[in-house]
Amino acid sequence: MMHHLPKAFWRSENESTPVSDLVTSLDDQRLYREVTLALRTGLRDARSDFSFLRLRGLRSILKFLRSVAASDPTINLFSHTQSIPDLQVVPVLFQHSLHDFQDQIITNLDHIFSVQPLKITSPSTDAEVSLALRVLEGSCLLHRESMLLAHHFKAVQVLMNILATRGVLEQGACLDALIAIMMDSSINQLDFEACNGIEEVALLIRDKQVDENLRMKCGEFLLLLIGHVNGREGAPMAGIHDDIRRLLGEKSASLIWAASQFGSTLDPDQRLMALHIQARRVLESLDLY
Repeated sequence: MMHHLPKAFWRSENESTPVSDLVTSLDDQRLYREVTLALRTGLRDARSDFSFLRLRGLRSILKFLRSVAASDPTINLFSHTQSIPDLQVVPVLFQHSLHDFQDQIITNLDHIFSVQPLKITSPSTDAEVSLALRVLEGSCLLHRESMLLAHHFKAVQVLMNILATRGVLEQGACLDALIAIMMDSSINQLDFEACNGIEEVALLIRDKQVDENLRMKCGEFLLLLIGHVNGREGAPMAGIHDDIRRLLGEKSASLIWAASQFGSTLDPDQRLMALHIQARRVLESLDLY
């Protein structure tokens, strides 16, 4: 039977000792090994030539990011790993899952007469693109420098192309990823302006033939974006209010501006509920007028 000796009365609860420092150091090293191993494993699959392996890798990375978000120490560890090129998530996404498959089209037949085997890469499926966008969103929310890294790969242009050409599954994930890469990145906001991003989102939300859930997602996107840029004169997208008025009309624009300030003191669940309610009202105002 194990007996626990009482703590020495001369030691305080928070006093550091060589033994406790050693235990803490070992715990930190173990956690770092676990983080880097999980990341390396997921990235290895995400670099594959085969879509089913990339999909497996992306699922692993997304699960990893969700576990990382649970505590500040693991978030800090993830941020540290993103300074190591081999462990950076964003480049892998754009090089393997979010790149334009048209770039892979064979333009000549030289490989037929060559002894070198032709490298074939399977195109990204809808599920892969959607999952890659979720991973991009998570990476940028946890690590602000990933927004700048995304800019180097022309992220906004790539995402706007996905929004215009892909299906509902990818479009919804695309809007969430756009918010994540633009919120605190002036350079990505400028890219969004250059791509006429507001016009593209307005086209979707106005079109009654578009899936209603996607139109709702567009409403949420506008509410979040306008709520973020409100009161920032001279900043990128400072003219967004005029754009919204021109594209959606005065009544809907006024509703969006008023509703974009929803629940700043609410907890996350209440804020999400408020966002859904306000997005629904935006849709109803568009359909009414």
